[in-house]
Amino acid sequence: MKKVIMMLMLTSISFQGFSAGNIENGKVISYTCTGCHGIPFYKNAAPVYHVPRLGGQNEAYIASALKAYKNGERSHETMQVQAKSLSDQDIADISAYFASLK
Repeated sequence: MKKVIMMLMLTSISFQGFSAGNIENGKVISYTCTGCHGIPFYKNAAPVYHVPRLGGQNEAYIASALKAYKNGERSHETMQVQAKSLSDQDIADISAYFASLK
């Protein structure tokens, strides 16, 4: 029983640290993202592949991807550099903004 109570306490603490994304701030700070992700049918120069559209994408997925780039768990040099400059709140804001687009 003590283990269950301890797990519930730890879970509630971890959720308290999570901040909801601010869509308006996300719109402002995501301007660099639109240089690639805002161009319909854009393809990256090297290696050549279609750049995914972020508008309307799942908020949790965007946040997870940005954190993975930031931590080096996901490979793409440009995205890693961009993500390393972002705070956790920036990531939440950008994710909320792109998820709000339809």
